[in-house]
Amino acid sequence: MYMVFFRSGFEQLKRNKIKAGDIAVSFKEVIGLEGAKREALEVIQLIKDRKQLQKIGGKIIKGILLIGPPGCGKTLLARAIATECKVPFLSMAGSEFIEMFAGVGASRVRNLFKKAREYAYADGACIVFIDEIEVIGRARTFSCTGGGEETNSTQNQLLVEMDGLDNKKSNVLVIAATNADESVLDKALLRAGRFDRKIVITFPNLKEREQLFDFYLKRVKVAPEVKIDRLAKKAIYKSPADIENIIKEAALIAVRKKKEVIDIKDLSEAIDRIDLGMETYINMTPKELEMMAYHEAGHAVAIYLMHPTDDVFKVTLKSHQRSLGLVVPLPKEELQIEYREKLLSDIMVSLAGYVAEKIKYNTTTTGVSVDFRHAMTTANNMVWKVGMGNGGFVGDFSVIPQEEMSQSLKEKLNNETISIINSCYAKIEEFLKTNWMAVDVVAKKLISEKELDFDELEEVMETVGKRKPKPADFNAMAGCTE
Repeated sequence: MYMVFFRSGFEQLKRNKIKAGDIAVSFKEVIGLEGAKREALEVIQLIKDRKQLQKIGGKIIKGILLIGPPGCGKTLLARAIATECKVPFLSMAGSEFIEMFAGVGASRVRNLFKKAREYAYADGACIVFIDEIEVIGRARTFSCTGGGEETNSTQNQLLVEMDGLDNKKSNVLVIAATNADESVLDKALLRAGRFDRKIVITFPNLKEREQLFDFYLKRVKVAPEVKIDRLAKKAIYKSPADIENIIKEAALIAVRKKKEVIDIKDLSEAIDRIDLGMETYINMTPKELEMMAYHEAGHAVAIYLMHPTDDVFKVTLKSHQRSLGLVVPLPKEELQIEYREKLLSDIMVSLAGYVAEKIKYNTTTTGVSVDFRHAMTTANNMVWKVGMGNGGFVGDFSVIPQEEMSQSLKEKLNNETISIINSCYAKIEEFLKTNWMAVDVVAKKLISEKELDFDELEEVMETVGKRKPKPADFNAMAGCTE
């Protein structure tokens, strides 16, 4: 039985050997990742100049660790490195090393590096790519019950093979990828001499997302009115794999609707399906639908006319797994920090649905619970964590255990939080009353159309003479004072 598993693992290595010419992934195909590509190109140059490096007594880099969230291009980057270096590429996943029989993992590591050295001897160098390195690279555990011994022995063998490469004078470069935090991995694995370089791969920024949408949309037939910059803004925190999936999903939706090209509605629906799940069909009374329309119209008008950093991607009454209706915000720019006026605007937008219900019906619904939670959390963090209240309290009070704080201090901080909520409520109430004609016309359009994207909302707002204010006007409107 042991020999069967051993042979299976050995044959797997043969299948996973890829020649550089067969990979054919150029750096042009690795969209974005500019910082990671710069690091990778430096390593590639070292591999290409390995003979010159050895002449002056230098040593080739032994390992590169690619760290980042799933779908961000770690495997693609590794394949591009192998293509550029024109060397063989051996690939295995961390889970392929582990079996239920003791010693199998370590033997597979030995076989992997034996093959890598053979290819390196024949071709000048070889790249070993280990995906999901955290499976065998987690911090080792030492238990008297023996649990984890197989993983430990596999990792120990990997440590020996990587550290022994220089002694054998073989140009084997190990590239490993992980979705886990670096702290999860064993310190011995991360030390210099094993993984000499760590390349952190993050979610693409706005410019990179525009490049990704442009790349994938060129592969399909798309309507000319589709605006890539707007899609890229909506796809914040989306990985390249997510963006590719959005295009695939939009194509399926377009075909199902018998369309010749993919339009913005299809792309918007694809994003919703990925973010919110499938559309659900709930029977609502005309009264419920109308109340929900005014609720969402309140949010939409507040964002459109007074939010300093967000636009409205779309407002919909269509139900999904996690919501009945919703307004999807669209960041105007990718901010790394949030300032006070922006947070106050967030609170006012959260309260706008409740205020719209109250103005229209003089009553409210349970649909405001999530909005209240967001508003209270934002105001609480402003006071308790980042010193944005008006009471002169500066510091992060959340780090102090509640039992060690005086009741008087807690009451003052809580009163500051309530003061922000009340001030924002008064301001958004006055604002919506002043702009009620816009709320009314948006709500009525929603009832008839069920969904409005940015351009459609803009057209509706223009019918009542409302245009988006200039940035300076936004900041003035967001200036809540307690």
